[in-house]
Amino acid sequence: MKFFLILIGIGALVLMWGVSLYNKLVKKRNLMEEGFSGIDVQLKKRHDLIPNLVNTVKGYATHEQETFQKVMEARSQAMSGMTRDPELAGQAAQSQSALSGALGRLFAVAENYPELKADRNFQQLQQQLSEIESDIEKARRYYNATVRDNNIMVESFPSNIIANMGGFKHGVFFEMEDTSERATPEVKF
Repeated sequence: MKFFLILIGIGALVLMWGVSLYNKLVKKRNLMEEGFSGIDVQLKKRHDLIPNLVNTVKGYATHEQETFQKVMEARSQAMSGMTRDPELAGQAAQSQSALSGALGRLFAVAENYPELKADRNFQQLQQQLSEIESDIEKARRYYNATVRDNNIMVESFPSNIIANMGGFKHGVFFEMEDTSERATPEVKF
């Protein structure tokens, strides 16, 4: 009789341990999704600011149509690449990288127009974009930290057993594909 009670006790402990691991995995997955949502919010702000920035530059640099078109195309692609699915973070990062490159070319065009650099509206838009870029970086760091924590739980023994049974997946880091884009761009006005 004691043997069965001990066996039931051990079974109950194993069950509680499994439930605890499962709940930790759910928490990690939800934190990861929340982190990705934070990136999404900042990217939306960035996408909303770009048309105002392009229109301001257009007022001064009317013959730079190709640059304006490329920025707006990159914005459209980046917006269509936005997703709330952390599994598609790599694809979203690629489209955002292309947009960052197009914005860099837009700022290079602005370098040639001293009146534009002195324009108060342009300066405000530039400041807002700088703040948004900083917020995107913070959101990306938070998200990547949650992906790291999730992946550790999904891969580590014995939580990987519960993760496999529960269908938990690896998170995808939100990172730049092109290593040259990892360098901090220098923007002068």
